[in-house]
Amino acid sequence: MKPGNKPKPTELKKLEGNPGKRPLPINEIKPDPTMPACPRWFDKIARAEWKRVAPELHRLGILTSVDHAVLEGYCVSYSMFVRAAREIGESFVYDFIEGKSFKLKRTKKPEVSIVRDALNQIRLLCAEFGLTPSSRGRMSMPSEKDDPFEGLLEYCNKSTKKDV
Repeated sequence: MKPGNKPKPTELKKLEGNPGKRPLPINEIKPDPTMPACPRWFDKIARAEWKRVAPELHRLGILTSVDHAVLEGYCVSYSMFVRAAREIGESFVYDFIEGKSFKLKRTKKPEVSIVRDALNQIRLLCAEFGLTPSSRGRMSMPSEKDDPFEGLLEYCNKSTKKDV
C-alpha cells in the first residue's frame, strides 16, 4: 500500500489560503513559538544562512522551538553545498595516473556528488518549511478582511459604545 502525501503544517495551509477548503485542525499541537537560537557549532556559512532564514520563518509563524533540528539540517546542507561547489572550481573532473600501467584516467571529482547530495537534502528540507518557489507561489498572507471574527469585533465595539 502506497503512503499518501505528508500533511502540511496548519500555518502553511493558512498562508496558502487553505486551498482544499477542508476544516483546519482544531486541537493541533502548538509548540512554543520561541525562535530557537543559532547553534554555536555552526561554521560561518551555516550561521549566515540561519540568520538569513530563521527570522523570516519565525515571523511567518512556521518556525518554533521544536523545529531547530530540521533548520539545522538545512543550514548544514547549505554550508556543505557552498563549500563543495567552491572546491569544484572550473572543472568537474580530475586526471590521475592509474597503477603500474601509467595510463591517464579521468574521473569525476568527489565534490560533484557532495554538491548533488547536499542540493537534494536542501530541496527536501526546504519543502518542510515551504521555502521552494512553487510553495511560495501558492502562499499569501492572510489579510484582516479574511478574518471571520473581524466583523464580530467591530460589531461588539460599536454596540458597547452605544451602551456607554
